[in-house]
Amino acid sequence: MEYDLEFNPDRYRVETAEAEGKRLVYRAYEDLVYVKRPSAPEYQKMNIYVPEAYWEGGSIGAYDKNTAPVFFANTVGGYMPGKPEKPGNNYLGRTNTLFRALLHGYVAVSVGARGRGLTGEDGSFIGCAPACIVDLKAAVRYLKYNRDRICGSMSHIISNGTSAGGALSALLGVTGNHPDYESFLEEAGAACAEDDIFAASCYCPITNLEHGDMAYEWEFNGYDNYQRMHGIRDEKTGEKKMVPLTGIQSAEQRKMSDELKILFPAYVNGLHLKDEKGNCLKLEEDGNGSFKEYVKARVMESIQRAMEEGTDFSGFPWITVRKRKAVDVDFEQYVAYRTRMKTTPAFDEVALTTPENELFGNKTTASRHFTRFSLEHSKAGGTMAEEGQIRRMNPMNYIGDKTCDTAPYFRIRHGASDRDTSLAVSALLAAALREQGIQVDYHLPWGLPHAGDYDLPELFAWIDGICRD
Repeated sequence: MEYDLEFNPDRYRVETAEAEGKRLVYRAYEDLVYVKRPSAPEYQKMNIYVPEAYWEGGSIGAYDKNTAPVFFANTVGGYMPGKPEKPGNNYLGRTNTLFRALLHGYVAVSVGARGRGLTGEDGSFIGCAPACIVDLKAAVRYLKYNRDRICGSMSHIISNGTSAGGALSALLGVTGNHPDYESFLEEAGAACAEDDIFAASCYCPITNLEHGDMAYEWEFNGYDNYQRMHGIRDEKTGEKKMVPLTGIQSAEQRKMSDELKILFPAYVNGLHLKDEKGNCLKLEEDGNGSFKEYVKARVMESIQRAMEEGTDFSGFPWITVRKRKAVDVDFEQYVAYRTRMKTTPAFDEVALTTPENELFGNKTTASRHFTRFSLEHSKAGGTMAEEGQIRRMNPMNYIGDKTCDTAPYFRIRHGASDRDTSLAVSALLAAALREQGIQVDYHLPWGLPHAGDYDLPELFAWIDGICRD
């Protein structure tokens, strides 16, 4: 079956949602398949929501039906397939982001996408990289193809995502209209339109995967005790529940940690990045250097902002405060305070057991390696993903590429207590973008773990600000 990509503005329902004492009336355009030839139509679709006030000639704040920014939210987590969502409450019973975006006056778009582990009718794996980013690009093309039929400003599409979704938001922002994805878009039957966006909001992006292992060990090497939450099935009810998992790295894992840490400086130095003042960001062989000081300075900024908002740091002897100013932090003590979460290697597991291993599978192979290091240490007889597949999933490979139409604005948030990936990953992303003249709002919110959409008033204020520029 081939789907029609022409948006029908008359195919909608008027719906009402209430949350936190506020009532919202909106038009719902749902289950819109955004490619002609989807391999997984239950995922390759989107929902579009428009405040009903716009159809009555009204406005919300500074916006009307023609000027409202398009809040483009993906539902990807863990690089798994995601289905589009509806405004209302999330799984925790809290008001979700779509509702808040609509209430603020945005056209809210929730986009589904294929992901790891997804199989087709013939049993082949159809959600491996780059399926997830191809789908998001196709969804953007659908919106722009129908720009005269859909409310909102298609010149102001703001992508939003968390974790793997945050990584995809960053990737979407830097790879606008790049030919690397064209064959995949043609195969799926994407609309003939552009796929560049205006801005990218990226919460705790799990990105730069082929260098994620060495970045993780640069930060957590020597800290061998790990703790994390682990999902298990209740023997009586069969329901999944999360329980603490603690342990200590084996001698073999500690050896791999030492080896991976040594590899990171060469990667950082090869990027030839500079900070905002033009100073080179480098690392010595021991892992110290100006880049480490750069990351440390971002932590200091986090502490300072939290202190100004009322956080008491008197119980942190490794933080030096003078006259209400954070003047120093013992970085090693800070890392020890956060603790290790993942064992070595964190992403390209030698036993091929991580979500990322599955992401880099192909149609016939469920999981593959994506770093030379783990391939050489493989305990599962693993094979290597193709260079092009790996390249297409890393925004760092496209920053500065003149073939791309890069979004001019990025907002990156990485919780200062996040241990899912190294802080170095988001710091490098922010620094690389800034060096290309991209406006980047980058912050490490103190005390926050791996999470997203926790500061929506600030996010919306940022969107409003850049849309007025």
